[in-house]
Amino acid sequence: MKVLDLSRILAGPFATMHLADLGADVIKVELPGRGDETRHWGPPFAADGTAAYFTVANRNKRALTLDLGSAPGAAIARRLATAADVLVDNFLPGRLARFGLDPDALRTANPGLVTCTITGFGSDSAAAGRPSFDFLAQAAGGLMSITGAEDGVPTKVGVAIVDLAAGLFATTGILAALRRRDHTGQGAHVEVPLFDAVVGLLANQAANWLVGGVEPVPMGNAHPNIVPYESFPTADRPLALAVGTDRQFVRLVAVLGVPELADDDRFRTNADRVRHREALRPVLIARLATAPRSRWLELLDEAGVPAAPVNTVPEVFADPLVAQRLLVEVDGGVQVRSPVRLDGRPLPVTDAPPALGRDTDAILAGLGLDAGEIGRLRSAGVA
Repeated sequence: MKVLDLSRILAGPFATMHLADLGADVIKVELPGRGDETRHWGPPFAADGTAAYFTVANRNKRALTLDLGSAPGAAIARRLATAADVLVDNFLPGRLARFGLDPDALRTANPGLVTCTITGFGSDSAAAGRPSFDFLAQAAGGLMSITGAEDGVPTKVGVAIVDLAAGLFATTGILAALRRRDHTGQGAHVEVPLFDAVVGLLANQAANWLVGGVEPVPMGNAHPNIVPYESFPTADRPLALAVGTDRQFVRLVAVLGVPELADDDRFRTNADRVRHREALRPVLIARLATAPRSRWLELLDEAGVPAAPVNTVPEVFADPLVAQRLLVEVDGGVQVRSPVRLDGRPLPVTDAPPALGRDTDAILAGLGLDAGEIGRLRSAGVA
């Protein structure tokens, strides 16, 4: 499977990285001398000067530098697209047409091509021409209004969750289009707007408003529909409780030494506990304060009550489970593997995120260009 990646920043590269993890031959196209913006979003920087940010979405790819704004560069990109199965971009609507790379034009030469564009607000919307970033999507899409401490300022999620989700939505759409192509021989155009992606992530909070007329508000770590389902302090460090069933609540209060709460009319069912969360929470806090977190985690695990430590990022990567399952060293750097496993095996990480233009000569030579032609393209700033 050949993928031409004309995207940059995070959502598009994250999608194409997952395709690369699954075995696709992905060619990442970047501007000569500058590259993807995320190569410069630091510190921290790797030893070669590349920002750490770039490494999270670009492994297992080949790197080509090409100025799409030049006629020779656009012509080379069209040749690559003609031989590709998938093309991914995140240009503003209409921009690719300037280079002769719009989906309709490309499918005339390559009917089976699947194209995918990640936009800000959708190419068919009144806001089509507006650029967007993850932070703006979180703000405009309502996610910030439900994130953070109660009565606190609206807060974004600690990672670019909308970009990441849009990348995953794009991957799903691409795979579905390829599956359809298997039957019809015809490609398709996939579009994922960041704004649509964040609204799609509102999930139960959207339903709380649309179905129940309940306006969601920030609740810290508490859950609007499940109680107790949040973090609690202990005698030393916080832990997270996720009591999703009434039977789990019975086991929880037994572990905490207050089994009578299970028979209290205020707490018998989850709906009761949601209505009376302010009465229940102080009791749980008081009991959990009597022992350290490690002891509670041991007892809760024995009782089958879902709980977890509230770990820092360094603690996450010190966990042997993470080191054994998710970390892999390649070309002297460490990558976090794809969480996908096929037949019990992790997806391979065979290549570190590439240096800018690392594979340009090889890719151009594969198109039939000789060393002299490649040298002239470099001298002209095209490649």
